[in-house]
Amino acid sequence: MSLPPSTGHDAAVLFDVDGVLVDSYPAYRRIWDRWAVHRGLDPATVWSHTHGRRPVDTIAAVAPLLDPETEYRLVRAFMADEGDAFPVYPDARHVLNAVRRFRWGVVTSGRTPTVLHRLRAGGLPDPPVLVDSTQVAAGKPHPEGYLRAAGLLRTAPRRCLVVEDAPAGIRAARAAGMTVIALTTTHPRDQLTAAHHITDTLGAAAPLIQEWLAAPHWTRFTAAGSKFQPWATAERSRRA
Repeated sequence: MSLPPSTGHDAAVLFDVDGVLVDSYPAYRRIWDRWAVHRGLDPATVWSHTHGRRPVDTIAAVAPLLDPETEYRLVRAFMADEGDAFPVYPDARHVLNAVRRFRWGVVTSGRTPTVLHRLRAGGLPDPPVLVDSTQVAAGKPHPEGYLRAAGLLRTAPRRCLVVEDAPAGIRAARAAGMTVIALTTTHPRDQLTAAHHITDTLGAAAPLIQEWLAAPHWTRFTAAGSKFQPWATAERSRRA
Protein backbone atom coordinates (compact mmCIF):
# COMPACT_ATOMS: atom_id res chain seq x y z
CA MET A 1 0.00 0.00 0.00
CA SER A 2 1.48 3.36 -1.04
CA LEU A 3 1.42 6.60 0.93
CA PRO A 4 -0.75 9.53 -0.17
CA PRO A 5 1.16 12.46 -1.67
CA SER A 6 2.95 14.55 0.95
CA THR A 7 2.02 18.17 1.52
CA GLY A 8 4.70 18.67 4.17
CA HIS A 9 2.11 19.18 6.91
CA ASP A 10 0.43 15.76 7.03
CA ALA A 11 -0.80 14.31 10.28
CA ALA A 12 -0.40 10.59 10.91
CA VAL A 13 -1.78 7.92 13.21
CA LEU A 14 0.34 5.08 14.56
CA PHE A 15 -1.25 2.05 16.17
CA ASP A 16 0.19 -0.54 18.49
CA VAL A 17 -1.13 -3.99 17.55
CA ASP A 18 -1.63 -6.20 20.61
CA GLY A 19 -4.25 -4.69 22.89
CA VAL A 20 -5.19 -2.07 20.28
CA LEU A 21 -6.06 -3.82 17.01
CA VAL A 22 -5.77 -7.46 18.10
CA ASP A 23 -7.23 -8.93 21.30
CA SER A 24 -4.22 -11.04 22.17
CA TYR A 25 -4.28 -10.63 25.95
CA PRO A 26 -5.85 -14.00 26.93
CA ALA A 27 -3.71 -16.04 24.54
CA TYR A 28 -0.47 -14.29 25.46
CA ARG A 29 -1.19 -14.77 29.15
CA ARG A 30 -1.49 -18.50 28.59
CA ILE A 31 1.71 -18.56 26.50
CA TRP A 32 3.84 -16.65 28.98
CA ASP A 33 2.45 -18.56 31.96
CA ARG A 34 3.34 -21.80 30.20
CA TRP A 35 6.87 -20.60 29.45
CA ALA A 36 7.35 -19.37 33.03
CA VAL A 37 6.27 -22.70 34.52
CA HIS A 38 8.46 -24.54 32.01
CA ARG A 39 11.48 -22.55 33.19
CA GLY A 40 10.59 -22.58 36.88
CA LEU A 41 9.81 -18.87 37.01
CA ASP A 42 6.95 -17.01 38.69
CA PRO A 43 4.22 -16.48 36.06
CA ALA A 44 2.99 -13.23 37.59
CA THR A 45 6.49 -11.73 37.57
CA VAL A 46 7.08 -12.79 33.98
CA TRP A 47 3.72 -11.43 32.87
CA SER A 48 4.41 -8.05 34.46
CA HIS A 49 7.46 -7.67 32.18
CA THR A 50 5.68 -8.49 28.92
CA HIS A 51 3.40 -5.52 28.28
CA GLY A 52 4.43 -3.49 25.26
CA ARG A 53 7.88 -5.06 25.14
CA ARG A 54 9.66 -7.30 22.66
CA PRO A 55 9.66 -10.94 23.81
CA VAL A 56 13.46 -11.07 23.76
CA ASP A 57 13.55 -8.05 26.09
CA THR A 58 11.08 -9.73 28.45
CA ILE A 59 13.18 -12.89 28.51
CA ALA A 60 16.38 -10.95 29.11
CA ALA A 61 14.76 -9.12 32.03
CA VAL A 62 13.29 -12.15 33.84
CA ALA A 63 15.85 -14.82 32.92
CA PRO A 64 19.20 -13.12 32.28
CA LEU A 65 21.12 -16.41 32.32
CA LEU A 66 19.11 -17.83 29.42
CA ASP A 67 19.66 -17.09 25.75
CA PRO A 68 16.82 -14.77 24.62
CA GLU A 69 16.71 -15.99 21.02
CA THR A 70 16.64 -19.65 22.02
CA GLU A 71 13.88 -19.00 24.53
CA TYR A 72 11.93 -16.91 22.05
CA ARG A 73 11.84 -19.89 19.70
CA LEU A 74 10.26 -21.87 22.52
CA VAL A 75 7.75 -19.08 23.16
CA ARG A 76 6.86 -19.08 19.47
CA ALA A 77 6.33 -22.84 19.59
CA PHE A 78 3.89 -22.33 22.46
CA MET A 79 2.28 -19.55 20.42
CA ALA A 80 1.73 -21.90 17.49
CA ASP A 81 -0.21 -24.20 19.81
CA GLU A 82 -2.71 -21.38 20.35
CA GLY A 83 -3.74 -21.40 16.68
CA ASP A 84 -6.05 -18.53 15.74
CA ALA A 85 -6.81 -17.39 19.30
CA PHE A 86 -5.93 -13.79 18.35
CA PRO A 87 -9.12 -12.05 17.14
CA VAL A 88 -9.19 -8.42 16.05
CA TYR A 89 -11.23 -6.01 18.12
CA PRO A 90 -14.76 -5.34 16.82
CA ASP A 91 -14.07 -1.65 16.12
CA ALA A 92 -10.71 -2.17 14.39
CA ARG A 93 -12.05 -2.56 10.86
CA HIS A 94 -14.18 0.58 11.07
CA VAL A 95 -11.31 2.67 12.46
CA LEU A 96 -8.72 1.48 9.95
CA ASN A 97 -11.08 1.92 7.02
CA ALA A 98 -11.63 5.50 8.17
CA VAL A 99 -7.90 6.30 8.26
CA ARG A 100 -6.84 4.51 5.06
CA ARG A 101 -6.74 7.68 2.95
CA PHE A 102 -4.45 9.33 5.49
CA ARG A 103 -0.96 8.50 6.72
CA TRP A 104 -0.99 5.63 9.19
CA GLY A 105 1.01 2.63 10.28
CA VAL A 106 1.69 0.23 13.11
CA VAL A 107 4.57 -0.10 15.56
CA THR A 108 4.67 -3.48 17.24
CA SER A 109 6.81 -5.61 19.49
CA GLY A 110 5.83 -8.60 17.34
CA ARG A 111 7.17 -9.71 13.96
CA THR A 112 5.79 -8.80 10.58
CA PRO A 113 4.63 -12.24 9.33
CA THR A 114 2.69 -12.90 12.53
CA VAL A 115 1.19 -9.42 12.64
CA LEU A 116 0.07 -9.48 9.00
CA HIS A 117 -1.44 -12.94 9.42
CA ARG A 118 -3.57 -11.78 12.34
CA LEU A 119 -4.63 -8.53 10.70
CA ARG A 120 -5.59 -10.28 7.47
CA ALA A 121 -7.42 -13.05 9.33
CA GLY A 122 -9.57 -10.35 10.91
CA GLY A 123 -10.26 -8.63 7.59
CA LEU A 124 -8.05 -5.63 8.33
CA PRO A 125 -5.98 -3.82 5.67
CA ASP A 126 -2.21 -4.16 5.49
CA PRO A 127 -0.58 -1.07 7.02
CA PRO A 128 1.44 1.08 4.59
CA VAL A 129 4.15 1.23 7.27
CA LEU A 130 4.86 -1.58 9.72
CA VAL A 131 7.75 -1.30 12.16
CA ASP A 132 8.33 -4.56 13.99
CA SER A 133 10.77 -5.81 16.62
CA THR A 134 13.40 -6.83 14.06
CA GLN A 135 13.75 -3.28 12.69
CA VAL A 136 14.93 -1.63 15.90
CA ALA A 137 17.92 -2.02 18.19
CA ALA A 138 15.87 -1.08 21.26
CA GLY A 139 12.23 -1.93 21.89
CA LYS A 140 9.61 0.03 23.81
CA PRO A 141 9.83 2.07 26.04
CA HIS A 142 12.64 3.35 23.80
CA PRO A 143 11.22 5.72 21.14
CA GLU A 144 13.19 4.20 18.23
CA GLY A 145 10.25 2.30 16.75
CA TYR A 146 7.92 5.29 16.71
CA LEU A 147 10.59 7.60 15.33
CA ARG A 148 11.35 5.11 12.56
CA ALA A 149 7.66 4.93 11.65
CA ALA A 150 7.40 8.73 11.51
CA GLY A 151 10.38 8.84 9.20
CA LEU A 152 8.93 6.20 6.89
CA LEU A 153 5.64 8.13 6.80
CA ARG A 154 7.53 11.37 6.10
CA THR A 155 5.72 13.01 9.00
CA ALA A 156 7.18 15.07 11.85
CA PRO A 157 6.91 13.26 15.20
CA ARG A 158 4.86 16.10 16.67
CA ARG A 159 2.24 15.47 13.97
CA CYS A 160 1.90 11.80 14.92
CA LEU A 161 -0.92 10.51 17.08
CA VAL A 162 -0.25 7.15 18.75
CA VAL A 163 -2.87 4.67 20.00
CA GLU A 164 -1.42 2.45 22.72
CA ASP A 165 -2.57 0.19 25.54
CA ALA A 166 0.58 -0.34 27.63
CA PRO A 167 2.67 1.98 29.81
CA ALA A 168 5.89 1.03 27.98
CA GLY A 169 4.34 2.00 24.65
CA ILE A 170 3.03 5.26 26.04
CA ARG A 171 6.48 6.15 27.35
CA ALA A 172 8.00 5.32 23.97
CA ALA A 173 5.57 7.56 22.10
CA ARG A 174 5.93 10.43 24.55
CA ALA A 175 9.73 10.16 24.35
CA ALA A 176 9.38 10.44 20.57
CA GLY A 177 7.51 13.73 21.00
CA MET A 178 4.16 12.30 19.92
CA THR A 179 0.63 12.62 21.27
CA VAL A 180 -0.94 9.51 22.79
CA ILE A 181 -4.39 8.03 23.25
CA ALA A 182 -4.38 5.10 25.67
CA LEU A 183 -6.97 2.32 25.64
CA THR A 184 -7.96 0.53 28.85
CA THR A 185 -8.11 -2.84 27.09
CA THR A 186 -5.22 -4.36 29.09
CA HIS A 187 -4.37 -1.90 31.88
CA PRO A 188 -6.41 0.17 34.36
CA ARG A 189 -6.61 3.92 33.90
CA ASP A 190 -4.29 4.67 36.81
CA GLN A 191 -1.44 2.99 34.91
CA LEU A 192 -2.08 4.99 31.74
CA THR A 193 -2.00 8.54 33.06
CA ALA A 194 1.08 9.49 31.00
CA ALA A 195 -1.15 9.47 27.92
CA HIS A 196 -2.82 12.68 26.72
CA HIS A 197 -6.22 10.99 26.48
CA ILE A 198 -7.64 7.71 27.79
CA THR A 199 -10.61 5.83 26.32
CA ASP A 200 -12.02 2.40 27.04
CA THR A 201 -12.04 1.08 23.47
CA LEU A 202 -10.65 1.78 20.02
CA GLY A 203 -14.17 2.70 18.89
CA ALA A 204 -14.38 5.32 21.61
CA ALA A 205 -11.09 6.78 20.39
CA ALA A 206 -12.34 7.08 16.80
CA PRO A 207 -13.73 10.66 17.13
CA LEU A 208 -10.41 11.82 18.62
CA ILE A 209 -8.50 10.19 15.77
CA GLN A 210 -10.76 11.84 13.20
CA GLU A 211 -10.31 15.26 14.82
CA TRP A 212 -6.54 14.82 14.86
CA LEU A 213 -6.42 14.04 11.16
CA ALA A 214 -8.73 16.95 10.32
CA ALA A 215 -6.84 19.56 12.34
CA PRO A 216 -4.63 22.23 10.70
CA HIS A 217 -0.91 21.46 10.79
CA TRP A 218 -0.24 24.19 13.36
CA THR A 219 -2.46 22.71 16.07
CA ARG A 220 -1.75 20.23 18.81
CA PHE A 221 -3.93 17.86 20.83
CA THR A 222 -4.40 18.78 24.49
CA ALA A 223 -5.79 16.90 27.45
CA ALA A 224 -7.70 19.80 28.97
CA GLY A 225 -10.26 22.17 27.53
CA SER A 226 -10.36 22.29 23.76
CA LYS A 227 -8.98 19.20 22.08
CA PHE A 228 -6.77 21.36 19.86
CA GLN A 229 -4.75 24.49 20.47
CA PRO A 230 -1.97 26.27 18.60
CA TRP A 231 1.34 24.45 18.80
CA ALA A 232 3.21 27.47 20.15
CA THR A 233 0.65 27.92 22.93
CA ALA A 234 0.89 24.24 23.83
CA GLU A 235 4.69 24.46 23.99
CA ARG A 236 4.55 27.50 26.27
CA SER A 237 2.08 25.72 28.55
CA ARG A 238 4.28 22.62 28.71
CA ARG A 239 7.40 24.60 29.56
CA ALA A 240 5.71 26.85 32.15
